[in-house]
Amino acid sequence: MRALIAAVIGLAAALALVFAITAVGAPPGETSKKPLHTTVPRHP
Repeated sequence: MRALIAAVIGLAAALALVFAITAVGAPPGETSKKPLHTTVPRHP
């Protein structure tokens, strides 16, 4: 029974954290129009 109560408390805490982050929203700003370019290392 204790394990079930602990699981419920943990789930409630995780959901509260998700809802709090969702309520805050995304930070202001905009994304770059340039794509990220990566290079492949040369094969020796």
